[in-house]
Amino acid sequence: MTSSVELIGSVGDLPRHEVERLMMSATGRSRTEVIVGVDLSDEQRARFAAAVRRRRTGEPLQYIEGSVPFGEVVLSVDPRVLVPRPETEQLFELAVALLADRSPELIVDLCTGSGALAIALARAFPRATVHATELSADAADVASVNAAANDAVVAVHVGDLFAPLPSEIRGAVDLLVANPPYVATSEFAGLPAEVREHEPAMALIAGDDGTEIIRRIGAEAPRWLRPGGIVICEIGETQAAAAAAAFGDGEAEVRDDLAGRPRFVVWRHTPAGRVDSRS
Repeated sequence: MTSSVELIGSVGDLPRHEVERLMMSATGRSRTEVIVGVDLSDEQRARFAAAVRRRRTGEPLQYIEGSVPFGEVVLSVDPRVLVPRPETEQLFELAVALLADRSPELIVDLCTGSGALAIALARAFPRATVHATELSADAADVASVNAAANDAVVAVHVGDLFAPLPSEIRGAVDLLVANPPYVATSEFAGLPAEVREHEPAMALIAGDDGTEIIRRIGAEAPRWLRPGGIVICEIGETQAAAAAAAFGDGEAEVRDDLAGRPRFVVWRHTPAGRVDSRS
């Protein structure tokens, strides 16, 4: 029988760590096991060969593996949704840190995609009611499956931004998060081929300047948040000033990602003349 070591060594045109992950995916074995060597069945060899062919076309490794860890949950991913990025995981961590001294009752995740933020927040704040919206019905299906697989109670709504949310939660949201499309149309051609050719364009492109969706969120968020509620929105690294200005009365600040690039707008809803009794 052919061993995993032999086949891993035979693939010289891909990074070694990727080939090891493809072998782990094809066999269901640990990294240690495939590095030390395990005998492969014909079916496992075929799965590995198919995975290598897919990766050589530039298909994201996470799509081939079929899942990706995000915080304390594991998400199924495929070409219907973006691969969750470390920056978005940092947004989740930022939300948890900002709400460490209180327990949110109502959370909304716009442009949920795979459901990453909504599901991770539902697990972090199990007493909260969590709503997620997604324009793509296909992506919403992925989010619903991921919520069920992670024992997270998330109401997934298909529609554009705030439109599908139940009207009764207007003015009552404690935390609103979003990783919206923020790539300008002119920037799309310059994205890495792996992203441009395999991930859903509608989840990436916002419009001519890239801030169109962010500005829509900023304009409507005050009507949905309670006084003292918080918005955390992921943005492009050149969009800090425009994104912060998109929100109305309240306190807006820009936070950097782990690489030191402006990546998140944090906005607190503090309309004049209103006091939040829970702050």
